[in-house]
Amino acid sequence: MELQKEIGKQTDGSAAKSTLWGSLFGKMDVRAYTMVGALVLIWVLFGLLDPTFLTARNLSNLFTQMSVTSILAIGMVLVIVAGHIDLSVGSIVGLTGGIAAIFSNWLELPAIVVIIGTLAAGAVLGLLQGWLVAYKMIPAFIVTLGGMLVFRGTLMGVTESMTIPVSDKVLALLGNAYFAQGFGIVLGVLAIGLIVWSTLRKRRSRQKYGFEVAPFAVDVIKMAALSLLVVAFVFVMNAYKGIPFPIIFVIALAAIFFFLSTKTTFGRHIYAIGGNLEAARLSGINIRRKTMSVFLLSGLLASIASIVLTSRLASATITAGNMAEMDAIAACVIGGTSLMGGAGTVLGALIGALVMTSLDNGMSLMGLESFWQYVVKGSILVFAVWLDISNRRKGLR
Repeated sequence: MELQKEIGKQTDGSAAKSTLWGSLFGKMDVRAYTMVGALVLIWVLFGLLDPTFLTARNLSNLFTQMSVTSILAIGMVLVIVAGHIDLSVGSIVGLTGGIAAIFSNWLELPAIVVIIGTLAAGAVLGLLQGWLVAYKMIPAFIVTLGGMLVFRGTLMGVTESMTIPVSDKVLALLGNAYFAQGFGIVLGVLAIGLIVWSTLRKRRSRQKYGFEVAPFAVDVIKMAALSLLVVAFVFVMNAYKGIPFPIIFVIALAAIFFFLSTKTTFGRHIYAIGGNLEAARLSGINIRRKTMSVFLLSGLLASIASIVLTSRLASATITAGNMAEMDAIAACVIGGTSLMGGAGTVLGALIGALVMTSLDNGMSLMGLESFWQYVVKGSILVFAVWLDISNRRKGLR
């Protein structure tokens, strides 16, 4: 009897551990955790090959560099989830950046007018393409490929292929300024408080409606891990000059679009359209309007990225945003967004953008020629798509 009791205790302990580990890893997004692991591996590798990679200064520059790709990827997620593609965002970045420079330099308009005019231009370009896709039934690939060429050509014609400097002090702050260290600490405290509040709120909500709830220890571990990441980020940024302005834009936009995609009817409709177009139509979803909306948002975010890029470079050039659409698409796919539509997250796109920027940054520090960056990023993109297709095939079996 005593032996049976002891075996029972061991069995119960093993079951508890199994439940704990199962809650931590059994239902997780394997793709997302794999990319986080790959990101850590990339950082460790480049840190060993070049000690300057993991310095506070370089990491601050890295996060600033990823801002443009991240902003574009946030908009691209919704487009791809809806089952489409947008090849024009890089050219919209270039054209709207040129518009901003013309407004500021040639017309000498106030910064607020320049910003509003640039955002309006991006939204209109996105709306036009969305209308062609949604209401004229032209494939998005063709519309945005044509847009990529038209917008780039327009930029060259309007600027006469010249670099236009931007000297407005307010615009210069948007891409180059840093928040004071105290702001970073306050932001970190607020972020940790939000993590704890949202986790406990979600837990209480699931308990209230009778859904399965993970062991409390699992939630504590997750909250501690996320809080540690926030503390590390703030510490590293403050060790240099503070949190860069562009990163705040990325965080704010990511929060807005995370809420939009997961907590609103609009977001659920976009996932439904990408998951099963016919079912979405039979459900009464206005597919045309939603499709036009995602392209409008993509164009708007491209214009925001153009303001950041133009501010950072203090000028608008005809090469601004060149190939940026490829980086944005790769960031989305690497972060788990399916090119088949219906699956993808804003957080995953940000992880993908960080992976892409880390590769660029690390290879540049090592002095590798630029063609290696294209080879490596292209190979990773193909691998990510292959992984997505393989996982989908396994799910159908």
